Order: sequence, then structure tokens, then C-alpha cells
Amino acid sequence: MRDKAAEAGLNDAIIFNTCAVTSEAEKQARQSIRKWRKERPDAKIIVTGCAAQINPAAWSDLPEVDFVVGNHDKLETASWQSLEQGMLSPVHVSDVMTIRETASHFVDEFDDHTRAFLQVQQGCDHRCTFCIIPYGRGPSRSVGVGAVIESVQKLVANGTNEVVLTGVDITSWGHDLPNQPRLGHLVKQILKFVPELPRLRLSSIDPAEPDHQLMDAIATEARLMPHLHLSVQHGDDLILKRMKRRHLARDITRFVDEARRLRPDVVFGADMIAGFPTEDDSAHQNSLALIEACHIPLLHVFGYSPREGTPAAKLPQIDGKIIKARSRDLRELGKKLLHQTLDAHIGKTDEILLEAGNQGHLRNFTKAIIKSDTLYNAGDILNVTITGRDGDNLIVTPQTKNDITGLS
Repeated sequence: MRDKAAEAGLNDAIIFNTCAVTSEAEKQARQSIRKWRKERPDAKIIVTGCAAQINPAAWSDLPEVDFVVGNHDKLETASWQSLEQGMLSPVHVSDVMTIRETASHFVDEFDDHTRAFLQVQQGCDHRCTFCIIPYGRGPSRSVGVGAVIESVQKLVANGTNEVVLTGVDITSWGHDLPNQPRLGHLVKQILKFVPELPRLRLSSIDPAEPDHQLMDAIATEARLMPHLHLSVQHGDDLILKRMKRRHLARDITRFVDEARRLRPDVVFGADMIAGFPTEDDSAHQNSLALIEACHIPLLHVFGYSPREGTPAAKLPQIDGKIIKARSRDLRELGKKLLHQTLDAHIGKTDEILLEAGNQGHLRNFTKAIIKSDTLYNAGDILNVTITGRDGDNLIVTPQTKNDITGLS
């Protein structure tokens, strides 16, 4: 969006790309808009993203906002040209549910990032009862293999050492393409045709949809990082059914066990929702039990908040204090499992992709830091020995300077 706005000659503008996952995300966006209006009273303020797409009037009614641009329109050059020329209406939001192609929105490099995020899929065809996002992103649609590979090649040529495949529901990638390829096919094609890419990572996968090629890639492709983040959401079967998820708790256990058999060094993350409507203490305990049994240390915990227009918002709601307490339970369990995971790695060797300040992530996405007076280059990949733990970070020591495999 920044590139397209600049190409159109749009100056003195602030673009807010809003999120609609939780009501808190929208609240923070409104606070930020008010803050920046005070700091930049003459700037054009443009609001886009999922919250703007779902309810454009709520944002255009804010006195601080000049324009509201839809999720599809924000990736169209013509939108920014019309805005700069004063020809764009204050609310420019297309019907995203009618979109059937993914916009050509790839970028060739990422400022201030040592990894690149590549959106290979957009939208969602599922209707989880708590989720409003399909109405902000539209139906599921995929980027073709050739375009993805070309983009990865450009990113690597411009110094990227790790590419993360992202999307709203990346395990549904390919269903709308000729011959309906699956995500595992895309992973293998990237690694085959971009041999110079050191690290490929997946953002989040639906445990109901792993395909056999993906499982084979997990087992055989060393450059596919041993970290899988799962869209679990809950550990109680009745709650999962009320969420309209397509898996049960036993499916998570089965997937985790199989992935660990194929890739013993894999570390798991998971999205979890605390306080979903009708959740009782027994259901909450089932979530805790599943996380502990599967040993999933990298948790993203969300306290449930009702989204207008979703079926779950009409169910009996849980008291906010209980939601906060159950969220805390999940986070504390995640921290305990994380510390166990980190401690188990002390004394082993690994690779770190460095970010700023000698910090970075190991191959399994655990955080690590080099405690040294020597300042290493962000973007480098170093072979390291894990020597200790400091809170939620591992302490690592580079083996030798010759082990640097990235770009300086």
C-alpha cells in the first residue's frame, strides 16, 4: 500500500490497516487514529483493512477520518491514483464477497525485517461461529505456483534469508487452481526451484487439512523450518462443535504425534480462545489438558470477545473476569511449557537468523540472543551452541565466524 500510494504521488497521508479479529483491535485502531490526527492535523487519514471493509460507516463517521478504502481496493493502483487526484469518494469499498482472484500485491523486499511474509492465499470459505474475518476478506483464493516462486526468487535476490508463507487459511491453498494442488505441493515446488532460499516457514495451518505432500515435506525437507503453528482454538469437543471447527481434540493429538514422529525436533504453537460462550470450568480444563498433553509451548491466547454478526455473539456469554482468569491460566501453562522446551535445548546446536541487537529466532522459532560485545549483522544466519536460558529467551554462542551463511 505504501508503494502504491507513493507511485500515485500521494503525500502527507497516514494509512491505517485495521484488524477486526477482536473488539480490542478496533478500539486500539480508533485510539491510534485520534492520536495521529492531533499530531498531524493536516494529513489525510485513510482507513482500510478488515474492520473498514466489514463496517465502513463506523469509520467514515469518525471526524478524524478522510477516506475509507476496502480490502480489495487498497491493493489497486487506481484507488490511490484517484485519491491523490481528488476523485475518490470518501467511502470506496467494493463487495469483497464477489472477488475471485488474488490481487498482485507481492513486494520484492521488506524494510527492517530479516524475514519476508508472502501472502499466498486470501479469504476463507469456512464459517467458524466466532469469526467475522470471512466477511472482511471474502472467499478463499490462491496465488499460482509460478507467481509465488517468482516472488520468492526476487526476495532472496534482495537479501531475504527466510520466507514465511501466510494467508487467512493457507491449508486451503490451491483448491481454486487448475488440478487443485495442495499446500504441500507449493512448499516442495518453492524449495525445488529456489535452492538458494535457506529457510521456508509456514505461518499457521488448520489441523483439519494437512495433505500427504505437506507431511512428507515436514519429514524430508530440512529447509522447511521445524515449527508448526496450529489453529486449535479449544480443547473441548462440545465447544469445538459450537465453534463449528472441523476437528476434535483427538485430531490435534493425532496430528502432533504424527508430526513429531516425522520430525522429532518440531516445536508447536497454537491459537487458543478462552471464555468462548457456554464454556464451563470442565471445558476450560480440557483445553489446558490438551495443551499439556501435546506439549504446545508457543501459545497465542485470545480472550473471547463477541463480534456483531457472528452466531457466537448470540450464545450465553461468559463473565469478563472469568475470561481474563482463564486466559491467564492458558498463558501461564504456555510459559511453563516454553521454559521446559528451552531448557531441553541447552547444550545443543542450532541456527539463528539474526534480527536487531544480536537477537533472533532459531529454526524452531524459539527466541534466542547472543550476549556479546560483538554486534552481528541483522539477516545473517549463524551456527550457534545453546548455552543457557534467560527468561523466555535462549542464550546462544556463535561457533565460529566462518559459520555465517547469510548476507552481511
